[in-house]
Amino acid sequence: MGIDIRLPLGLMFSLLGVVLVIAGLVMGNEIYARSLGININFWWGLVLLVFGVVMFAFGRRGTATFRLAEESIEGRKIEEMEDQAELESNGDDAK
Repeated sequence: MGIDIRLPLGLMFSLLGVVLVIAGLVMGNEIYARSLGININFWWGLVLLVFGVVMFAFGRRGTATFRLAEESIEGRKIEEMEDQAELESNGDDAK
C-alpha cells in the first residue's frame, strides 16, 4: 500500500475550501448580518484551503522519502537478521 492518507485528505479539504471561498465571494453581504457582517464562508474557505494545501504538501513529501526495505542498507541488515532468526528457530524444531 503506497498511498498516503494525507494526499486524498489534502485534495478534499482544498476542494471544499475553494468552493467556500467562491461561495463567499459570490453571495451577497446581507446573509452575513447574523455573523456581525463577517463573511464566514470566505474566511473558513481560506482556512480549509490552506489546511488542504499543507496536508497535500506533507503527503507528497512523505511519499518521496518512502523506500522499500530492500533499497536501504538498514533494511537489508534487518531482513538478514530476521532470516537468521527464522533459520535458528527452524533448526530448534528439528531436534
